[in-house]
Amino acid sequence: MKKIITSESVNCGHPDKTCDIIADSFLDEALSQDKDCQMAVECAIKDNKLMIYGESTTTAKINYEGIAKKVLKDIGYTNEFEFVKTLSQQSPNIANAVKKDELCANDQGIMFGYATNENKYFMPYPIIIAHRLMKVYDEYRRQNPETYFADAKSQVSVEYEDDKPQEINTILMSVSHKKGLDHKTIVSDLKENVIKPVLSEFSELKSDNVRYVLNPSGEFYIWGSFSDSGCVGRKIIVDTYGGVGKVGGGCFSSKNATKVDRSGAYFARYVAKSVVASGLADKCEVELSYAIGLTDPLSVEVNTFNTNKVEEDIIKEIVKANFNFSVSNMIKELDLLKPIYAKTACYGHFGRDEFPWEKVKKLKI
Repeated sequence: MKKIITSESVNCGHPDKTCDIIADSFLDEALSQDKDCQMAVECAIKDNKLMIYGESTTTAKINYEGIAKKVLKDIGYTNEFEFVKTLSQQSPNIANAVKKDELCANDQGIMFGYATNENKYFMPYPIIIAHRLMKVYDEYRRQNPETYFADAKSQVSVEYEDDKPQEINTILMSVSHKKGLDHKTIVSDLKENVIKPVLSEFSELKSDNVRYVLNPSGEFYIWGSFSDSGCVGRKIIVDTYGGVGKVGGGCFSSKNATKVDRSGAYFARYVAKSVVASGLADKCEVELSYAIGLTDPLSVEVNTFNTNKVEEDIIKEIVKANFNFSVSNMIKELDLLKPIYAKTACYGHFGRDEFPWEKVKKLKI
C-alpha cells in the first residue's frame, strides 16, 4: 500500500518562530545566572511592536528588551521596535506545589516521544528534509542579505510503500525576497543553492520525479511581523515530528525544565529513540502523563505500531526498568539546567545530535 506523508518547517523570520527564539533566549539568560529559575516569559509580535509577557521567578537580572533587540537584529530586522512588558512572579500556588522535598511537576499534561529507524536521525523523513531545507536556505540568504530575507517556509511530501520510505514526491518552498525579484530567478536560486544540496544529503530516496512548488503566491517582499503576527508556541507540529506520531498539546519554548511539557517530551523522545536504537522495534511512541505537585508520572505507555521484535509488554517492562521518569531525574539525566534552549527554537527539537535527549541509552534487557 502506498501513502504520502507531508511535513512542514519554518525559518527564523516566521513571526511565530521569531517569538519562540526570543522566549528561549530569555530562558537561557535566566539559566546562565540562576539554574533554579522558574520561567514562562513569552512574547507576541506584530509590525514594529513586541509584547513581552508572562511569569518569572528568578534572581537573574534580565534585560528583556536588549535580548529581544539582539535576536531581531540577527534575524534581519533593521527597524526600531516598540516594547510592551507585562511580567509577574510565578503564582505561589504553583511554586509551593513544585518545590517540595523532591522536585515536582510544574503542570499537568500529556507528552509524547517518537522514534523510527527509517534514517540515521531516527526521525520521519518529511520533517527532517523540511528542516534541512530551511537550515540551508537560512545559510544561503545570510550570504545574500540584500536579495533574500528570513521569513520562509518549506513543506515536503514523501511517498511510502508498505510503510517504507521510497521517494520524495513534492517540495514546496516560499521565501521572502527583495521587491521586484524575478520569479524565474527565485526558482533557479532555490533549486541550485538550497534544494540540490539538500537532496544530495538524502540520496537514498528517489528524487527524479519531484514536483517543485516554489513561491506559488508570487511576490513575497513584505515579510515577518509586517506580513503576519506571531506568538510563542504556535508551531508544535513543526517542533516535534511533523504530524507523524502524537503531540501532547503543550509547547516547549519559554518553559524551564520543571515544566513537563518540555522535559517530559524530551525524555519521552530519549526513551523512544533508545528503544528503537536497541533493535526492540522499528518504531516507538512513548506517552507520559503528569499532575502538578507530583514527582512521578501518572502513566507511562509504549506503542510500537506492530513493529516490535519482542512482545510489547516485555518492551514496557524494559522501559520501566531502565528509565526513571521522576521530574528531578529527567532534569538530571538529560542535564536540562544548561542554557541551550535558544538553539532548539528553530529547525526542530528532535533529530539533532547536539541535544542531550538525542543520546541513546544502552538498555539492560
